[in-house]
Amino acid sequence: MAPSIPTLSSHGARIPVIGFGTSQLGNCGEIVANALKVGYRHIDTAWKYGTEKGVGEGMKASGVPRRDIFLVTKVSHEYLRAADFAKSVEESLERLQTDYVDLLFVHWPAIDGTPLAETMGALAKAKREGKARHVGVANFNIALTEEALRLCPEPLAVLQAEYHPYLDQSKVLAFCRKAGLVFMAYCPLARGRVFNDPVLGEIARNRGKSLAQVALRWLIQQGNIAPIPRSANPQHMAESLDVFNFTLTDDEMKRIHSLRRPDGRIANPVGRAPKWD
Repeated sequence: MAPSIPTLSSHGARIPVIGFGTSQLGNCGEIVANALKVGYRHIDTAWKYGTEKGVGEGMKASGVPRRDIFLVTKVSHEYLRAADFAKSVEESLERLQTDYVDLLFVHWPAIDGTPLAETMGALAKAKREGKARHVGVANFNIALTEEALRLCPEPLAVLQAEYHPYLDQSKVLAFCRKAGLVFMAYCPLARGRVFNDPVLGEIARNRGKSLAQVALRWLIQQGNIAPIPRSANPQHMAESLDVFNFTLTDDEMKRIHSLRRPDGRIANPVGRAPKWD
């Protein structure tokens, strides 16, 4: 693991605080290899992204030992029945060219009536079989996460959900802290919306930092949050890792918190998203 990246801990998992997201990166082998060469050691993918094959190729091309990479993938909502779940995990491992992932998520809650107990049983089985070192849920609301915690035979380590300056996730973050879950934040730069924000721009100029660095630092400084930015640009990749040598003031943190708004959510697929907290 790159020594410059701090980690968060949950149920034995040591999760690098900054991860590299691969959603919408397509054939990303070279991109992932570059990310690992720059210093990322936490790579996030999913069956739904269509990037698992590229991630596997990128890990191999990077020369970074598999044991030094915290690899994350997700089983999609189409495959939450036990038999389908197991098959999806096997296929993901094959595409990733590895025997295990470090963290396996249920990507979204079921929409077809699959009992959560069945899905949690399949998730736990993947862990017990050594195909996943740790397990978690993504895009669950608090009530669903509480139910998952109760039903899963193995401890959940992480809740992954959207979080950036325009979305109020204070209730979910407080819940994660109380439940002992790490909050993994996707869309931490609001899919580029932060780059035109005057408040973030002013703070960035005063600090001699980029807007992305300020937004990521705001997340990390709250504690118990692991953001997963994405970029195909090696310079931007390196920039996003360089967020541990400055601290935002209380006033700066408050100013960024004040950017939250009711319509701030980006990932909200109709018919699949739960009732958000």
